Amino acid sequence: MEWTRVALVALFLLVTLGSSRAKVEEEDPEFWRSKAKQTLQSVLDRKLNNNVAKNIMLFLGDGMGITTYTAARILKGQLQNQTGEETVMTMDTFPHVGLAKTYSVDFQIPDSAATATAYLCGVKTNLNTVGVSAAVRNGVCMTQKGNEVTSIMKWAKDAGKSVGIVTTTRVQHATPAATYAHSASRKWYSDADMPDVAKKDNCTDIAFQLIKNIDIDVIIGGGRKYMTPRGIKDPEYPGDIFSWGTRRDGRNLIQEWQSMKTGKVAHYVWNKTDFDAVDPEATDYLMALFEPGDLRYEVERDPSMDPSIVETTEKAIRILQKNPKGFFLLVEGGRIDQAHHAGRAYMALHEAVAFDDAIAKGLNLTKEEETLTIVTADHSHPLTLNGFPFRGQSILGKSPLWGTDFLPYTTLMYGNGPGHKIIDGKRPDIRNVTTKDKDYVQLSAAPSDSTTHSGEDVAVLARGPMAHLFSGVQEQNYIAHAMGYAACVGADMRHCQG
Repeated sequence: MEWTRVALVALFLLVTLGSSRAKVEEEDPEFWRSKAKQTLQSVLDRKLNNNVAKNIMLFLGDGMGITTYTAARILKGQLQNQTGEETVMTMDTFPHVGLAKTYSVDFQIPDSAATATAYLCGVKTNLNTVGVSAAVRNGVCMTQKGNEVTSIMKWAKDAGKSVGIVTTTRVQHATPAATYAHSASRKWYSDADMPDVAKKDNCTDIAFQLIKNIDIDVIIGGGRKYMTPRGIKDPEYPGDIFSWGTRRDGRNLIQEWQSMKTGKVAHYVWNKTDFDAVDPEATDYLMALFEPGDLRYEVERDPSMDPSIVETTEKAIRILQKNPKGFFLLVEGGRIDQAHHAGRAYMALHEAVAFDDAIAKGLNLTKEEETLTIVTADHSHPLTLNGFPFRGQSILGKSPLWGTDFLPYTTLMYGNGPGHKIIDGKRPDIRNVTTKDKDYVQLSAAPSDSTTHSGEDVAVLARGPMAHLFSGVQEQNYIAHAMGYAACVGADMRHCQG
C-alpha cells in the first residue's frame, strides 16, 4: 500500500514536470482547434481517385507493427532534433488507412511466408510455406504439386508491365520469394537446403525459381551464395567459407541469368561502384546482390560498398518506369523484423526510418494520379511502448517511473526474447547501462533465443488510384485482390471494363 502511494505521488510529479516541457503554443486550446480544423478541411476536400493504376508500389515493412510504426515516428523526429511525437512520417501522409488480419490457416500468429502468400497471392496458407495454398504441408514436397498459387507480380507481368523486387534481406527470403516461387518450405533457399526426398519428388529450390518462374526485370538485395556452386569463393569475402557458394548441383544461376538475357542490356552487380555505374535509361534488366546473405543493417552499412534502400528503390523505379504499360515493384524493409528477433529495438527503429525514407523517394519519382502505393506490414512483434516517459524523451531511453522492485526499465520492451535476464532473483539494474546503444538488447518478460512474432492486426496505408479500397478491417489476402482490381491485372477486370 505504501509503495502504491509513493508511485501515485511520483506519477503526479512526473505529469506536472512533463507538462512544463510542452511547447508553449500547445497550452492554448486554439492551437489544437486550428490544427483539427485544417485536418478536417483537408479530408472534406479529398476527392476519390478512380483511375486505373498504371503502376503499383508495395512497400512492406517486415515486422513493422503499430508499436514499431509509432516508435519509429518518434525516433525519426528525434534524429532531427525534435521532440518526436508530433513528427509526420511519409507514410503518415497516406489518406486511406485500414487494418489487416494476419493469422495464417494453421496458426493464430503467422510467419513472413504465410503472410506474404496472403497479401501477394491473395490466398491464406500455412506457416513456413510460400506461394502455395493451405493444402500444402510444411516441408512436404509431394503435397505441393497442383497447389501452387500465382502472385500480383505474375499478374502484372502477364499484363505487359515491368516488375521488380527490392529488399534488405536475401532475394530468396520469404517476402520476395512469394512474388515468384512456390515452395513447401520457405527455407529451401538453394538445393543444398532441400532434403533428398524433396528433390526426388521434383521440387526445386527458391533461388532456381527466381530466374526460371517469372521474367523479373529488377532484382535487388542479398543472397549471392545461393546462386553459385559449392566452393565458389565470394568476390567480397573470399576468405570466409560461410560466404561461399552453397549449390550442390554445380549450377551458377547468375551466369545462367545473364545468358538468358541475350540481346538485352542486362547487368549483374555486387558492389556500389558497379551499381552506381548502371544507367537506368539504358538498362533492361538488373540483378544486384550486395551480400552473400542478408544486407547489413542501415547503421552498419558501408556506404562505399552497399547502397541504401533509398538508392536501390530509386534505381529500380527509374528502370521499371520506362515501360509505357507501367510496373509493379515490391520494396521490403526486411531487417526491421530481424532486428526485432534479436531484441534490438535501436536497429529495428533505424531500419524503419530508412524504410520511410525509401517511401518518400518512391512518391517523389512517381505520379499519384497513376501510381497506387501501398504501405503495410506482414505481421507485428511483441514490442511494447510503456512507462510514462516525458514528452520528447528518447524513445530508446528509460521510463522515469520505476517498477515496484525499485529498478528502472526501458520505454521499449519485449514480451519475449533474448533480453530476459534474472540475476539473484531480480531484474538487471540498468541505471548505469546505456540503452541508446545500437547493440543494446531490450529486456523481455519471457526467455527465448529469438523474439516471436505477435498476432495483432497491421496497418494498411494507401494513396493513388482506388486507394479507398484499402480501408476497414480486412483479411490480409484481400490486399492482393484490391491491388489487382485497381490496376486491371489478374482475374478481376471489372474496373478496366468500366
